[in-house]
Amino acid sequence: MKLHYKGKFDGNYDLLPTGELEKHKNAVKFKEFDDMNKFMIIMNIVSGLVMVLLGVIFVLRVGGIGKINFLESCIGMLLACVSIYPHELLHAICFKGDVNMYLTLGGAFVCGTENMSKSHFIFLCMLPNIVFGFIPFTIFLFFPQLNILGVLGLTAIAMGVGDYYNVFNALTQMPKGARCFMEKQNSYWYMPDED
Repeated sequence: MKLHYKGKFDGNYDLLPTGELEKHKNAVKFKEFDDMNKFMIIMNIVSGLVMVLLGVIFVLRVGGIGKINFLESCIGMLLACVSIYPHELLHAICFKGDVNMYLTLGGAFVCGTENMSKSHFIFLCMLPNIVFGFIPFTIFLFFPQLNILGVLGLTAIAMGVGDYYNVFNALTQMPKGARCFMEKQNSYWYMPDED
């Protein structure tokens, strides 16, 4: 992996990496939201619902609101916010070649153009969510006194809804044996034997 830091993303998707689409003329664009504003609104709503659901589990597991350690919960929330950049670096290390990192208002994202298998793409999408979300939250479920891990986990899981959307698209749209790649802000799949 060779990471290229590109700085603040100005919203111009035409400047994102491209190249694989020219090589794979039969590639099929994932059925995704074309309106990025609508997509962001829906993802924020889903993220909020996930956070509320996991928050209820969190409160029940600690034994009620009165048992929540406020300081540890604040630290867990802070760690989740700080994990935004390491989250993207975990996505980046899943690429073999060049990958670009962009900053956005309150976040970041990485983009590379290499093609990969469905399982590799799903792993790329899920790795940061497993590391910062599911593992800490699962540990918290066994050790509910670890409020820091509970809040870190539930927040990080909720922040990963865009990644889950990509996984859903890969699972429901890519046939067996297909490969996929990113082209600007969209994902595409193709069958290698059709090239």
